Amino acid sequence: MPRRELTPERKTAYYVGNALAVVGLLVFGSIFVSAALNFGNFQAMESLGRSAMLRAVIGMGLLVVGMVVRAIGSHGLAGSGVVIDPEAARRDIEPWSRMAGGVVRDALDESGLMESRRRPESAADDFDQRLRKLHQLYVDGILSEEEYQREKAEILEEN
Repeated sequence: MPRRELTPERKTAYYVGNALAVVGLLVFGSIFVSAALNFGNFQAMESLGRSAMLRAVIGMGLLVVGMVVRAIGSHGLAGSGVVIDPEAARRDIEPWSRMAGGVVRDALDESGLMESRRRPESAADDFDQRLRKLHQLYVDGILSEEEYQREKAEILEEN
């Protein structure tokens, strides 16, 4: 059965990873604010430098851990490469690949490139689809009333 939704655990991991990355970025960025505020102040240089270095390491660590947790949340353990199992990876990233396939399918449908390759299930389905597409073109304002009626009559005459 296809999986269309991410599990609650994966959603939680994704959001926790985002939060860790933001906190890490803020901690890392604080060294620049601190440096700007203490510019030209050479008193207690050793302790300020040690503090800045510690914040830099902690901030980058949180940023990296956050991004890894986010990747695991969005793509699963196998999909993000933590566990090497191709079958599990396919299952983990299935919601994303389904979405991407749906986007590609929609774009191909809109372009009409795949029309010649498709075989309608029945003439009735083809007739119905053609009428619906024609009506949608009219509703979208692409066809005038006159063009719509003319094309509709042609489709009705063919069947």
